[in-house]
Amino acid sequence: MEGGGGGAGGGGGGRSTLSEIYQDAKKVVLRTRDAVERLERFEYSSAGMESPPELSSSIARDITHIQSLCVEMDRLCRSLPSKSHRDLWKRKVEQVAEEAESLKQSLDKYSLRTQRRMMEAKERAELLGRANGDSHVLKIFDEEAQAMQSARSSARMLEEASLTGEAILSAMSGSRERLKKAHRKALDVLNTVGLSNSVLRLIERRHRVDNWIKYAGMILTIIIVIIIWRWKR
Repeated sequence: MEGGGGGAGGGGGGRSTLSEIYQDAKKVVLRTRDAVERLERFEYSSAGMESPPELSSSIARDITHIQSLCVEMDRLCRSLPSKSHRDLWKRKVEQVAEEAESLKQSLDKYSLRTQRRMMEAKERAELLGRANGDSHVLKIFDEEAQAMQSARSSARMLEEASLTGEAILSAMSGSRERLKKAHRKALDVLNTVGLSNSVLRLIERRHRVDNWIKYAGMILTIIIVIIIWRWKR
């Protein structure tokens, strides 16, 4: 089929056949793709340093050359007498054009990354220049930032301690309700079996001791929360 394309493409000078132009375009595509890969490898292996400008320029020239070859192939394939040949060569030309567009996008992305790095480097240089003249102001800002960070950390720890204390108090409240129910049941049972008043007083005394322990635990928890809060400040 490529032979039919060559006969219809005569008169193009040194590139008189579709087959020759297509092979030339494929060679340039392979060469350009390899150059783009080398460009990206240089970018990442050099910690973002700018690559030699001649490499980017060479890639741009090759992409332009591929696109011009696609235009020439498209013109020649339109003159093919056979529709099947025209369709075949149209798909081949479209494939080469898509590869050229993909290479162009890769080069554009690289150029944007390079420009971004240059802008960031310029901004860092300007910031460092201002920092050398305004070190006192920057020091104040840094101290304020550290103070705000410390305040946020203290507030977060205080909130965590408060949640812990609430959980403890909630658990103790539940325990208190269970103790009251158990106490009432015990009194009912003791009254039923007719135990002496001395035994009942002993149970009540034990209940008061349990209450003291409970309140002491609550007070200790509050003291710990206050100590953590003051320590973080």
